[in-house]
Amino acid sequence: MKRRSFVAKSGLGTLATLLGVEIVYKELIPKGYIPVALQEIDPFALFKKDEAMVVLNDKPWNMEAQAYLLNDRVTPNKYMFIRNNGLLPEKIEESSWKLKIDGESVVEPKSYSLSDLKTKFKHYSYQLTLECGGNGRSEFNPPAKGNQWTIGAVSCAEWTGVRLKDVLADAGIKDDAVYIGYHAADMHLSRNPTKEPISRGVPMSKALQEETLLAFSMNGEAIPLAHGFPLRLVCGGWPASTSGKWLHTISIRNKVHDGEKMQGSSYRVPCETVAPGEIVADEDMCIIESMPVKSLITYPKSGAIINEGKTVRINGHAWAGELNLSKLEYSTDYGTSWKTATLEKAINRLAWQHFNATVSFPKKGYYEIWARATDSKGNKQPMVLPGWNPKGYLNNACHRIAIKVV
Repeated sequence: MKRRSFVAKSGLGTLATLLGVEIVYKELIPKGYIPVALQEIDPFALFKKDEAMVVLNDKPWNMEAQAYLLNDRVTPNKYMFIRNNGLLPEKIEESSWKLKIDGESVVEPKSYSLSDLKTKFKHYSYQLTLECGGNGRSEFNPPAKGNQWTIGAVSCAEWTGVRLKDVLADAGIKDDAVYIGYHAADMHLSRNPTKEPISRGVPMSKALQEETLLAFSMNGEAIPLAHGFPLRLVCGGWPASTSGKWLHTISIRNKVHDGEKMQGSSYRVPCETVAPGEIVADEDMCIIESMPVKSLITYPKSGAIINEGKTVRINGHAWAGELNLSKLEYSTDYGTSWKTATLEKAINRLAWQHFNATVSFPKKGYYEIWARATDSKGNKQPMVLPGWNPKGYLNNACHRIAIKVV
């Protein structure tokens, strides 16, 4: 996955953005020539990611973390997963960037510059959990189409911006409003300017939550290009596909948004359980909203070796979409018995919760540590793969790590 292959598929506008300066005489560059500054550099340098991240796809770019990389309480950029549906925007002029509010149910269509957003509205900062709906897809059988995510398409960064509800109120919301949809500046893989790679949305109830942000900062800095610079919608606790990057328009709709990847099996699961491999009609599919209860052991790294008689402290995070967690348990005997870990309160709503426990082992040998979270409504993570669905969404089976005691 060298940067050369990415360069060959990208426009010079994108390359200039990545370099941070204009490419002078770009019209004179021979066809197929790769500028020296962009030769033989890998995508980890390109996106400032740790080299232990795993690249799943380069057109579009999709990259995930390994569990042990996610041990930070607040996920730094170098460990944040990338999920793209199209090509990165080729021309971003921050000074002239506009956000338009339109749609059937807006009282008055309006446009806001980034300066307008930053100066006219109050700023808010929240740690928000974002997880790809297909996180864990690789475990489903029959296999589901799409990026074969394992466990690393999740993050909890600190996002700063203005509340979407405040901007929508400024434009005005008609009584018949039921949904919002976003539109972004990324380009369809076909480079057809009339096709959007993705244009999803959320019900008004989610759009008007305190924590739903139009974010312009991530972890105290400008949002990196791969994560939506200069403006991103952030809807914590829901599939990350609802958190549109490179945002230029929000449409207030009088119906469920019908943009790209709001139809068919995209980000939808059978409304009723189905047999593995069963074909499900579109009308029998329901849109994914709040993500299910889940947890991740981030320390130690799976495969750790400890000496007999020693204990090991485990760390991790747990989350449950719109809900809080009530309990985090761990097992060393394949789910036969469970012990309770210490579970911290979330720093704010829709942030993940941290847990820890000190684990001991009776003798030498191979062990597995399993983690199981329970949400505030009593829903527990399944110990095995949950119900099959055509696109491999919502796998929230218990996370497991291997330990060897010597």
